[in-house]
Amino acid sequence: MKQLDRAEISASTLYIVPTPIGNLGDITQRALTVLASVDLVAAEDTRHTGLLLQHFAINARLFALHDHNEQQKAEVLLAKLQEGQSIALVSDAGTPLINDPGYHLVRRCREAGVRVVPLPGACAAITALSAAGLPSDRFCYEGFLPAKSKGRCDVLRSLENEPRTLIFYESTHRLIDSLQDMVNVWGAERYVVLAREITKTWETIQGAPVGELLAWVLEDENRRKGEMVLIVEGHKADEEALPAEALRTLALLQAELPLKKAAALTAEIHGVKKNALYKYALEQQEA
Repeated sequence: MKQLDRAEISASTLYIVPTPIGNLGDITQRALTVLASVDLVAAEDTRHTGLLLQHFAINARLFALHDHNEQQKAEVLLAKLQEGQSIALVSDAGTPLINDPGYHLVRRCREAGVRVVPLPGACAAITALSAAGLPSDRFCYEGFLPAKSKGRCDVLRSLENEPRTLIFYESTHRLIDSLQDMVNVWGAERYVVLAREITKTWETIQGAPVGELLAWVLEDENRRKGEMVLIVEGHKADEEALPAEALRTLALLQAELPLKKAAALTAEIHGVKKNALYKYALEQQEA
């Protein structure tokens, strides 16, 4: 245990340091130790991070690394790491790289053989998922949906049959439009959980079929304010539905064989019920 408790800072090492998404008490002791000990803190917003460090009485050198300068500044930070400096990477809130800057820097470090040490900590997506009451053994993180309705609907259509639980981030001014597009693409019955202001004073976790959730959000303007995560139930396949591949096989065999024989062979190939295939084919002929 003593070895696990040690928090020695190594030279030429990049530390990935999560910071609180709201409640300052969620920062870990290890994160505080790293932030107080490294040579440099690379921050998405130095003013925001400066206030966090000031709260914990940490005096650290700050370096701005954000979406608009990361590809250029990553080389500067890599050079500092190769010279022997230790650097902590932080975003404005939560775990760096999860919808935040840092990917290019981490990738360059990995390519150059520079050690990267990740610290566990706050992440809005995982925190919301843990309280959503939806399957969490398999899930798919999708980040922010596109800003425009067409792009948003295209993405939603591509995910329509995704069986895993889906996780999205959403902004205050696009929440209603996104929920409406989910209704339009998936129907009003898809179950969605809205986790708003997680760990903060006005934390709210509300789940309902998306049509009802949209109506609930529209009832009160406050329900669409703040930082939001949408947790969406995965697609539930109709157990009686015949697989598309089986139907294609049936159609091909029907062109060459009697219906009963085609249905029997298709059932054997795809492991589906022969009678269901036969019934489907008869219904198609009648139609």
